[in-house]
Amino acid sequence: MDLFDAIREKEMDKNAPLASRMTPRNFGEYVGQEHILGKDRLLRRCIDTDQLTSIILYGPPGTGKTALARLIAKTTQAQFRTLNAVTSGIKDIKDVILEASDNLGLLSQKTILFIDEIHRFNKTQQDALLPHVEKGLVTLIGATTENPYVEVNRALLSRSTIYRLNPLTPENIHAILLHAMKDKERGYGHVNIQMTSTASNHLCTMCNGDARMALNALELAVLSTKPNQQNIIHIDLPIASESIQRRSIQYDKQGDNHFDVISAFIKSMRASKPDAALHYMIRMIEAGEDPKYITRRMMIFAGEDIGLQDPQAMQIATSCDYALKNLGMPEAYYPLVEACLYLSLAPKSNACKVALGEAKKDILNHDIGDVPLFLQDQSFEKPQTDCQEESLYKYPPDHHYVTDQEYMPKPLIGKVYYREK
Repeated sequence: MDLFDAIREKEMDKNAPLASRMTPRNFGEYVGQEHILGKDRLLRRCIDTDQLTSIILYGPPGTGKTALARLIAKTTQAQFRTLNAVTSGIKDIKDVILEASDNLGLLSQKTILFIDEIHRFNKTQQDALLPHVEKGLVTLIGATTENPYVEVNRALLSRSTIYRLNPLTPENIHAILLHAMKDKERGYGHVNIQMTSTASNHLCTMCNGDARMALNALELAVLSTKPNQQNIIHIDLPIASESIQRRSIQYDKQGDNHFDVISAFIKSMRASKPDAALHYMIRMIEAGEDPKYITRRMMIFAGEDIGLQDPQAMQIATSCDYALKNLGMPEAYYPLVEACLYLSLAPKSNACKVALGEAKKDILNHDIGDVPLFLQDQSFEKPQTDCQEESLYKYPPDHHYVTDQEYMPKPLIGKVYYREK
């Protein structure tokens, strides 16, 4: 690195966003995740003794995955290399592997490879890593916001330990914000800032456990607020509300969180918990879920979990879908809420679901015989049989109620699919 590179790097650090500048420099500054980094925890012991094996850090944005990787880079004696799965390809992987091989052979030095957003690597790219992780040529640290059990190669998973990072608590966020306001070197310790408790609580709550979002909001509040006559930057609730206008909702329409929330929605309706069902439905919509997906799931639910216990439930669900298509959002919120609450409070029965399953099972796996002659289409001639009386169909309206004719095929006589509950 020459003089100009050093100057450029220093300027970049100085002008970096607050969230980047406040990256923890040691474990004393790292906040949260005590369940994996607390005293005597396995991961902390591995880091402290520089005996780290391949790991995958899994958790929501802003919970400290990259910050933890940087701390490992500072404490290890191994070579530490970083790739971002969004911008890196197989060539970059091969370059790191070649360097790791040279370091091990010439210097007896291990290499740790940190791959951010590892879920963005496709199967071929992940397969390219596998033999080198398996041989121990590189120690892998992968970071992902997606469920690694879904997004990461199984063979790679079997050679790694998965650590889940939890969303930070409001207390964690408060400590991070306080540190940023006091740090004179990287934060705003050189500025006189007064933040009301309501403003602080608002930022800590609205960021939803995302430290990066909270620090970005603090930075915006400080930079956009003029000091008063006493040279104090006063941050109150209105300023905090403007700085973080929308709550961070952890939801990915393509990821496992999508399936977690829709599962919670369905199970809440099934358990007749209208408040919980309403919460999950609105949570999905506010996070950007297509409401048509929700109405489709409600129509399925009406048939699968309510059925004939309340036939009106299907009408409510289909009417909600119709209203959504004709009203659009946000007006369709009202029929969506009505349908959600109605389905939650309706009596439940899986009789239709059971009947469907048993009927399909017989059709696919058993002898189902022919349609009885008297039920067959009589609009064209049929071959003569010895049992012509079977072809005498009794028209129910003329007989009020037919009890002496069996409608099931012979192999299934006596079979019962639908049982009222």
